[in-house]
Amino acid sequence: MTGAATTVTDTSPSAPERADDALKAELLALAQEAAARAGALLRDGRPADLGVAATKTSPIDVVTEMDLASEKLITGYLTEHRPHDGFLGEEGATSDGTSGVRWVIDPVDGTVNYLYGRPDWSVSIAAEYHGERVVGVVAAPVLGETWHAVSGQGAFLNGHRLRCRPSPPLEQALIGTGFGYITERRVAQAAVLQELLPRVRDIRRAGSAAVDLCDVATGRLDGYYERGLNPWDLAAGELIAREAGAVTGGRPGQPADGDLTIAASPGVFEALQPLLERLGAWHD
Repeated sequence: MTGAATTVTDTSPSAPERADDALKAELLALAQEAAARAGALLRDGRPADLGVAATKTSPIDVVTEMDLASEKLITGYLTEHRPHDGFLGEEGATSDGTSGVRWVIDPVDGTVNYLYGRPDWSVSIAAEYHGERVVGVVAAPVLGETWHAVSGQGAFLNGHRLRCRPSPPLEQALIGTGFGYITERRVAQAAVLQELLPRVRDIRRAGSAAVDLCDVATGRLDGYYERGLNPWDLAAGELIAREAGAVTGGRPGQPADGDLTIAASPGVFEALQPLLERLGAWHD
């Protein structure tokens, strides 16, 4: 006689798919401390003769020894407190974890600014839980500013709650952007800029995508767009902008990604996204 099929139910405990407030608070505290430590290292330990340790996609896409030191400090600190988490870091600190948490790290966002001794660079740290971005921290230590956001809990600058600027007409909007490192991409971006500039109040290019996104949250920009960002460039700043009331995305119907990242107050986003689509800002 053939026996009935037996169904085996897995009763082993598993982590919930969504982060609760306690986990969010823990991840935020760790991200803030790691960003503060890395920021102090970068600010106070910058050699007077800082040089380029390596180049990446082109001679202007650089890594300094301080980028590497910052990422080592951040990953070491986070691993000490949460040894089972994963990492995605710009300078190679990529690993799978088993906890459901992944840290997305840019140890120096705006490395060329940092290399030249300019103040507008940052440390960017985001935490994801089962693929959902739940915490973002961007620290700009020379500027004395640290932004943070927690999903569903708002965005803050040095502890003060943020709201993005009310939407002006596009022709009165101040827009930020950035440029890639490959010549062909820069040529295409210049062509888009030539068409866009007469249609807005003005354009700003600061050199740190994370700070640009936070400037949208703070109301220092009405909008921001850029092609070619990596996950570590936008992870923390995009959450901060969104939690401050900005709309974020990429091409129509798509999230912010490497093809195109846009963050703007709602009315500006509504006008800017289709314009950038028509201008081909999403391709080289």
